[in-house]
Amino acid sequence: MWKSKERRISLLRYWTTRYAITLALGLLILAMLSVVWIRHTTIENRLDVSEFLAAELAIRIAGSQLNGNESKTYIDDDMIDARDELMNMKAPPSIYITDATGVILSASDHDVYSKDSFPYVILKKNRDVQTFPSIDDNHTLVYLIKKPITVNEVTFGWVVMLQPEDEFADLNDEYRLLALLILGSGLLGWAAIYILSRRLARPISEAAAAAKEIRAGNYSVSLMPSKAKEQEVYDLVTSFNDMAIRLEQLESIRAELLAGVTHELKTPVTSISGLLQAVKDGVVTGDEVQEFITISLNETERMQTMINDLLEFNTFAANALPVSTAPHEANTLTRDIVHEWNLARNSDGIPVHFHSSGHDLYILTDPVRFRQIMMNLLNNAAHAIEGAGGITVRMHDDGGYASIDVIDTGVGIPVTEQTLIFERFYRGENKKFKVRGLGLGLPFSQLLARAMDGDLTLKETSQLGTTFTLTAKKQR
Repeated sequence: MWKSKERRISLLRYWTTRYAITLALGLLILAMLSVVWIRHTTIENRLDVSEFLAAELAIRIAGSQLNGNESKTYIDDDMIDARDELMNMKAPPSIYITDATGVILSASDHDVYSKDSFPYVILKKNRDVQTFPSIDDNHTLVYLIKKPITVNEVTFGWVVMLQPEDEFADLNDEYRLLALLILGSGLLGWAAIYILSRRLARPISEAAAAAKEIRAGNYSVSLMPSKAKEQEVYDLVTSFNDMAIRLEQLESIRAELLAGVTHELKTPVTSISGLLQAVKDGVVTGDEVQEFITISLNETERMQTMINDLLEFNTFAANALPVSTAPHEANTLTRDIVHEWNLARNSDGIPVHFHSSGHDLYILTDPVRFRQIMMNLLNNAAHAIEGAGGITVRMHDDGGYASIDVIDTGVGIPVTEQTLIFERFYRGENKKFKVRGLGLGLPFSQLLARAMDGDLTLKETSQLGTTFTLTAKKQR
């Protein structure tokens, strides 16, 4: 047998690997978006705090002017330290106090801006937060936050704060925290899918191993459904166990059925051979010769009937036997078949009662095949009756279908045989030694019924009798 050379991998490895890759890509994209968002919001917050600090310094300086304190070096280090602690910044800003024209009067640091004054055009802009390239070219970009020092609505100076962008955007702690969160989320997600995949893979692996045992002919394997908490896994395990039991049952009866079929075909051959040999050897003479030949012909006809049944069943099972449906009135068709059976095949004189539906029922059926099914059901009903009893055929209108119940007052079908009666070649214990045949009647009848868009089912059975129901599709 040709086998695919494609390499297979375990379910656990398949899911965990692909989930890990998907999770890593997703977390990477999330991390990139988070970095952009954290950088933007943090810089905005730090600028707001710096702007508030500049305004506070401007108000204090203005207040000191009103109180007569003309100090030009008023810079509150405590406020700067509080600001740096609040914003988690390591480097303090460079703070400059200028007059109204921009000339620097006081400065906390000259590293960022070493000139003596700020361009007046920068101070007069409406925006309190601006950016510009560093004059000393030590940094690529510098943030400038300015606030006017106003006394009695007259601006006589400015508070200017400068800080390089790389110091404002120093987010190492935030990035470390983000990295830890992303890494932790990835590990947690991978661990979760690993555990879940392992839990899912275990019963599938056990089922695969059990299937190999069944393929090797060991049908006694069984899985433990109590370990499965998931409904789908539980259904898989229980269905597999049911299948194993079913296969074991079918395998156990296969040899018996084969032996039964062989016996049914061998018996008439042996009888014919013995009878003809007796005639040939002159063991019988006169009228007995004719009687032996008649018995041989009857056995030949019976064997031919069984062989025809077998061939017809195999032909129909292979979809090589056509079925043509047309509208027919079910009450009339069924009544004629019951009447025919009662005259030609009811050798024991079993009472047969027919109950019509009370109104016309037109069904789509093949009358020849419909007759085969009904004849088989009536024969089976007659075989099931022991002693006094009768057969009832009752018609029903079930909406889109017409139902025909064939009811006998026989001994019923044992519980252990009810699931097997539609198996080909199966013959129950009650019929095995009582009625000769191949066990194809019910399976063949069910195939015929389903081929005509109907069905044949065992409706109910007990020690008081059995009911088979044939359904046929109504004409619309």
